Amino acid sequence: MIDILLLAILGIVTWCVASEGAWGAGFIFVSVLLSGLLAMNFFEPLATFMSGNVIGSGAWQQRWDSIALIGLFVGFVFLFREVTVRIAPAYMQVHPLVHEIGRWGFAALTGYITMAFLLTALHTTALPREFIGFTPERQNLFGVVAPDRQWLGFTQYVSEKSMRNGALGHIFDGPEYPLPNHQNRVWPSFPIRYASRRASGTGAVAPPPVSKDKADRSF
Repeated sequence: MIDILLLAILGIVTWCVASEGAWGAGFIFVSVLLSGLLAMNFFEPLATFMSGNVIGSGAWQQRWDSIALIGLFVGFVFLFREVTVRIAPAYMQVHPLVHEIGRWGFAALTGYITMAFLLTALHTTALPREFIGFTPERQNLFGVVAPDRQWLGFTQYVSEKSMRNGALGHIFDGPEYPLPNHQNRVWPSFPIRYASRRASGTGAVAPPPVSKDKADRSF
């Protein structure tokens, strides 16, 4: 079931973004990409703030992560969308071939990033450990690729490279866990920690082990 839902998200987003033309699709792609990275960076501090200052019960401690993550993503997308509309308010013509390649290429990339981000957000929800075919260790797109782990890997790579801050830097989700019974023997802590929380039904997320060169989960 989860595979069909992900494919539907990919198709719907691709179709909608392609209708914006080459320039519009390009702007939306950049907006979605930056929104996803910013949401991943700030959702845990926001969830902690909401849990401590709004509602802090055990059930809501599980809900704030997904609410903060998706809420920030949607908010940033609307913000960047408004900015890009003001930058380029009029339709800009390009060569017909470039127009078709550009709009469908950017649309497909936007659809895939959106699908990967929402699949990643499922890890943070207050749902059972496994549901409607979703399994943290599984390649959740027809058993072929794992868009959530691709997105997590990209987020970590960006935090280590282009968005690195300072001499040591702040690396997103640095610790790793060995899982010998699965195809991927080394995993980042993000899916494991949230899977453990969903399995236990508790609100708290176990802190990741800290290594000497990977000491923080923010950029």
